[in-house]
Amino acid sequence: MQPLFEARGISKSYGSIIGCSDVNLTLYPGEVIGIVGESGSGKSTLLNCLSAQIIPDNGEVLFRSPSHGDVNILQLTEANQRYLARTEWAYVHQNPRDGLRMSVSAGGNIGERLMNIGSRHYGNIRDTAEDWMERVELNVGRIDHRPSTFSGGMQQRLQIARNLVTGPRLIFMDEPTGGLDVSVQARLLDLLRSLVQELSLSVIIVTHDLAVVRMLADKMVVMQRGNVVETGLADQVLDDPQHPYTQLLVSSILRV
Repeated sequence: MQPLFEARGISKSYGSIIGCSDVNLTLYPGEVIGIVGESGSGKSTLLNCLSAQIIPDNGEVLFRSPSHGDVNILQLTEANQRYLARTEWAYVHQNPRDGLRMSVSAGGNIGERLMNIGSRHYGNIRDTAEDWMERVELNVGRIDHRPSTFSGGMQQRLQIARNLVTGPRLIFMDEPTGGLDVSVQARLLDLLRSLVQELSLSVIIVTHDLAVVRMLADKMVVMQRGNVVETGLADQVLDDPQHPYTQLLVSSILRV
């Protein structure tokens, strides 16, 4: 099986501050990679480099695209990057307000992404929006309500529906359970796990919560001060961490 996505030698600095340094990563179809580390470890900087939200100082990001073939994302025009972001990629923000249009109805948020790829039949768009609201366990009766009237957990579910409606092959997630109550986090994780399995999604997820990695990820990348200090199968790294920093992360969770 060929990789869907590869990052080679990704580095990004802000003056003397290292965001991430010489990071290599390979993602196969249907695989979930969890990137973990404490605040300031560089994991969000790395995610933004991988998703072309920011341009790294060095390295290349390769994606196997049906529409473009094997491409270095960083060498694509902005128009082609936007096209990939609308069709074959999706980005789930930590704060759902960053990924939703708060002044547009829930159905409009989902339908907008469909319209961006050419859908024009209002009835079909609305039917698809209703279907996805059901799939993420939102009350279809609220399809005409604005996201600003939703709770944080409901907004995150709506953001997920908005992103997945076009059938992307690769999902970037930045702390998708951050800021949510524990019970809401658990339900959201159950939803994410079922969608990943049902749709065979490939996911790169950034989190500081090792429970998220335990539940969702196949492989795990541990970052400290912009450097990758340990990688491996998620269960293996969590059960038998080798690097002192990883051991500290795992032991701190176990003590809670």
